[in-house]
Amino acid sequence: MGSTEHRGVVAAGTAVIAVTYGLVRFGYGLHLPVLADEFAISPGIAGAVAGGSFAGYCAAALLAHRLVARGHPRVTLWVAGLLAAAGSATVGLAWSAPALAAGVLVGGSGAGLASPALVAAVAATVRAPAADRAQAVVNSGTGLGVVAGGLLAAVVADQWRLLWLGFAVAALLTTWWADRRATWAAAEAGPDADRPGVDLSAVRPAMLAAVLAGAGSAAVWTFGRELLGEDGGMGGATTALLWAVLGGAGVLGAFSGDLVVRWGPQRAWTGSALVVAAATALLVAAPASVPAAAVALAAFGGGYVALSGVLIAVATRVVPRGAAQATAALFIALTAGQAVGAAGLGALSGATTPTVAFGTAAALVVASVAVHARQPSAPRPTPATTAELRG
Repeated sequence: MGSTEHRGVVAAGTAVIAVTYGLVRFGYGLHLPVLADEFAISPGIAGAVAGGSFAGYCAAALLAHRLVARGHPRVTLWVAGLLAAAGSATVGLAWSAPALAAGVLVGGSGAGLASPALVAAVAATVRAPAADRAQAVVNSGTGLGVVAGGLLAAVVADQWRLLWLGFAVAALLTTWWADRRATWAAAEAGPDADRPGVDLSAVRPAMLAAVLAGAGSAAVWTFGRELLGEDGGMGGATTALLWAVLGGAGVLGAFSGDLVVRWGPQRAWTGSALVVAAATALLVAAPASVPAAAVALAAFGGGYVALSGVLIAVATRVVPRGAAQATAALFIALTAGQAVGAAGLGALSGATTPTVAFGTAAALVVASVAVHARQPSAPRPTPATTAELRG
């Protein structure tokens, strides 16, 4: 396929990730201050709801693992869009805390299916050496969605219900767009369709590292904006704009593919993880300083998206004939860590202080560096290897 078609797939896939991840999955943390007031949610309950959303993501990613393995990435994409839409609509219409929790869980699950479906679509259409870059660009859609969410919250903070209903519409529209631009026939004919039992033992160290990094990152994603408002005394518009800064820096994750090419997965993971840990520590150390918060959130956003980009690169390099399944497994590990981290750090913050919780979170991300160091390296995919993914 020509470069125009490649750009179409990448643009549409980026839009889907922007909605399912940036707006819906991470929208809960963005809107937590107003949701906590509306439904009288304590830090412990807030963490439990976030943990439920992350757990729902894991369950959805397991479903995606099976669907993509059996040659149904298109079905996987539509299930992702429908879940994101249904969950967002439920949040927008929520009449009680349990209804809100249900909407957050269902909506967050959509992202768990979106990534594997889009990895399969991109792998089926983009040949090396452009494959790593294309996957990273699609993955960076998280940052674009976070930017959009932050700006919208700053402008129409009181209309959060309308925003979530808008997210539902956006989920359906972007899913339709991606469906039209993707080459599903090539993806469905790929080798993963006949390989439901791909051996993932080769990426086990990366999976363990992802669990630790996910647990640590949950502090900022779930409680970051609330920390700036309650402990830092910042206004809602200011914290929303700072959230947009986080997303803007996350867009730089589009360059994580180049980072992996130049540094290799291990060095790229180490650098990104240390940036995320330092940013987490800085945020809780100076929550009342707008410049410090801006630096911390920018560093966190760029580092986090780069980490997820490294996971995609590891999957496509180490398990080239099962890239979509390996990506699903690694993202499940990342989100399982976030589920445990959100609930655990929320409880820890309520029992002690946010400083203790965020300090623990930073330490978990640092620990992921040592674990990831045990991940065997693999050569950069060659055009011939990527062609195998195309079927």
